[in-house]
Amino acid sequence: MSTIYILESVNNEKFPYRLTIRQGEKLLLALRVQDKWPGQKGNIFCIREENRELEQPVAEIERVPVISLKRFGKRLAVVLDRPKNKRCDFLFLTKAYKTKEGKYEQIFWRTQHALRERRPRVKLTTYHTGKLKVIIDMNEKYAWRFPESSVEKAKLPVGDYALKGNNEIIAVVERKTFDNLLADFGRMPVFHQQLGELSTYRHSAIVIEANYSDFMNPSKIRFYNPAFIAKAIAELYALHPKLTIVFAGNRKLANEWAYRFFDAINAHENDTPHEKISEVIEEYGISPETRGGIYFKIKKKIVDEIHADFTISLIKELFPDAPISTIRKVLNDLKKEGVIASYGIGRKSYWKKAGT
Repeated sequence: MSTIYILESVNNEKFPYRLTIRQGEKLLLALRVQDKWPGQKGNIFCIREENRELEQPVAEIERVPVISLKRFGKRLAVVLDRPKNKRCDFLFLTKAYKTKEGKYEQIFWRTQHALRERRPRVKLTTYHTGKLKVIIDMNEKYAWRFPESSVEKAKLPVGDYALKGNNEIIAVVERKTFDNLLADFGRMPVFHQQLGELSTYRHSAIVIEANYSDFMNPSKIRFYNPAFIAKAIAELYALHPKLTIVFAGNRKLANEWAYRFFDAINAHENDTPHEKISEVIEEYGISPETRGGIYFKIKKKIVDEIHADFTISLIKELFPDAPISTIRKVLNDLKKEGVIASYGIGRKSYWKKAGT
């Protein structure tokens, strides 16, 4: 369903324009604005035009498809499908009155150019809040350190380190030494399956304790040649575009990268966005509450909601985008945990809760 940015002129001297963002029949955002585009002015002050009937516009000025609509902290960032004047954001602030009780809202419309020119003092979008809750896989030897964090050891379904939030895994990191990665290149089909599962998490990374140049050095890669290694690494990026792959240089820097990665995710998860931004993003179809990967969604569905006998085909209907390999892994893991049991062979096979 296409999302459209619409700018119209209206009969209002102070706010002569109305900006709306629609997705099909849904009205995601409606603002009264003071100019057609922030441009050189920097910020344009806006007010919400919602919970009221939208009056007929005087004229439609422009209608542009929206490429992207995302939340970055307290900003709603918009990218339009046109060559110029295509990036902007809306900063939503809630401030307390100085002379009376209560709060009021401020909305500023800003462009990429204005943000670059004004050089705001606050460089980052979110900051660390609260202690990290890190899970280290129980098979991990000589584990990385996470200062001032709550650390526990447990069996992870994938990856070596995980960040926990709201009783869920919200980020996963797979650690690789130089020799680990060389060994994985000798079993690429299996390695791709593992990385495919890793990339089902919204935040996932493979962090390598070596430099890219180390893999191009014939004296270090032994029986491989640099051309093969270069193609293998390129294949990792090409087949797993959602997975962050980092050549950190050494163990210390890899540990530091993973710690800062988890810290930034934790800060973002704990940053409470303006209610309007949350509403727009949820209506747009990318819920800010989506955490973890498809593996855990399938697992939760089976454990909490499916009480009758079921088949793999039923799970595939419920999760059409999930790879069959992921569904089978969930089923096999739950079987190992004693939660479900399998019955029958071939097309007549089915699963049900153990003991029922």
